[in-house]
Amino acid sequence: MTENNRIEYKRELTDGLEKEVIAFLNYHDGGIIWLGIDKHGSVYGVSDCDALQLTIKDRLKNNIQPSCLGLFDVIHETRDGKDIIKIIVASGTEKPYYLRRFGMSEKGCFIRIGSASEPMTQHMIEELFARRTRNSIARIRSLRQDLTFEQLKIYYQEAGLTLGDKFAANLELLTEDGAYNYAGYLLADQNGNSVQVAKYAGGDRVDLLESKDYGFCCLVKTCKQILDRLEGVENRVINKITPRERISRSLWNKVALREAVINAIIHNDYSTELVPKFEIFTDRLEITSAGTVHPGSEQDDFFAGYSMPRNKTLMRVFKDLAMVEYLGSGMPRILKAYPREAYTFSTHFIRTTFPVSNEALALEEEVLKGEAKTSGAQSGVESGVESGVESAMGLHIMQLLQLGTLSKSAIAQALGKENPTRYLNELMKKLIERKLVAYTFPEKPGSRLQKYQLTEKGSSYVKNVNKGQ
Repeated sequence: MTENNRIEYKRELTDGLEKEVIAFLNYHDGGIIWLGIDKHGSVYGVSDCDALQLTIKDRLKNNIQPSCLGLFDVIHETRDGKDIIKIIVASGTEKPYYLRRFGMSEKGCFIRIGSASEPMTQHMIEELFARRTRNSIARIRSLRQDLTFEQLKIYYQEAGLTLGDKFAANLELLTEDGAYNYAGYLLADQNGNSVQVAKYAGGDRVDLLESKDYGFCCLVKTCKQILDRLEGVENRVINKITPRERISRSLWNKVALREAVINAIIHNDYSTELVPKFEIFTDRLEITSAGTVHPGSEQDDFFAGYSMPRNKTLMRVFKDLAMVEYLGSGMPRILKAYPREAYTFSTHFIRTTFPVSNEALALEEEVLKGEAKTSGAQSGVESGVESGVESAMGLHIMQLLQLGTLSKSAIAQALGKENPTRYLNELMKKLIERKLVAYTFPEKPGSRLQKYQLTEKGSSYVKNVNKGQ
């Protein structure tokens, strides 16, 4: 436990806090400051953590320029039974950062060198300022200025927070001349931004089952819609009840899936006018977002969770709404379930690929074989169907119908069959009898245009199953 280029210990809060934070903001990896631990690594603890956290946030907000909101987190932890404060600082995109009272000068600008925060030279300051990012969505003026934010206000109210009259300025949704910026456009009630979800019948892009756009609304709402679709519909859970236990397996790791979706939406490079894309195949899920992570140390930092937030305004809003826990927390959670090889980097895109769980597929196959065995000959079909209505295949069919109406042939193909089987025919009849599924043309059951749709009862059933009820 010693200080290094990314770790700084402080026994107590001092006047030099802003200096240390600025040094990490200007450093390419960011860093972590611990309060309540001395430079030798001995834990002393701090008192009144709540008040201390508020003081730290207020000082960093008011004493550092450009604004570092969305680039730091202040977290209360315990070590050796004592309270300590952890300040996570990301590398900023608007370098050089400086002390407001000294301006962009050698007295105001610092950078991390080894285990110390050193003043920048004037040459370094001028060089960093010349390279300052110009395509930040906070700097791009929104083409529309008639923006409203009722959806965003509702989400803040649900989180126990209130957006005051000056929320646009406080959330940095304005350009320097007071106009709405592109971050404001993305968070507004109405905009031209949408995210596509595509589903295919196989392992390639030949047979498209469905393509749907989510969005044209507040980006937070768009994100929630995508999560509802992927978590509640596509990431089906296969259950098997044995005499000893209930075995449940999902197609993809739930925690990693959520983190990957939110990461793709928050960190997408919207300045390119490209949006994230989600593609569902029979053997995998692919998430593609616009952006670049260069090979070498930059990719190492990316996997360690050290990479700088591309859109700090979006990061701040998603953290306010508790959709993100803290800076850098998402990637370590994903890597607990999937290896680095799940990520592919190209010149303009970052693609995440989550394969379908082999364990889930094996369990589903086992369940379906049990159903087929139960059905057996014609005399046994009815009993097999009775068990199938509320088991893996019946649930999967109802989840498919959450997406919209489907023909029996389309359902069969989605289940991996070329044509409807006798078991599927009987199962669809039973789902209709139970009023979980309905015909689109109930007066013409045998119509060649006939499709199936989920009833309100069926929708409630699927929601309860997804919630584990």
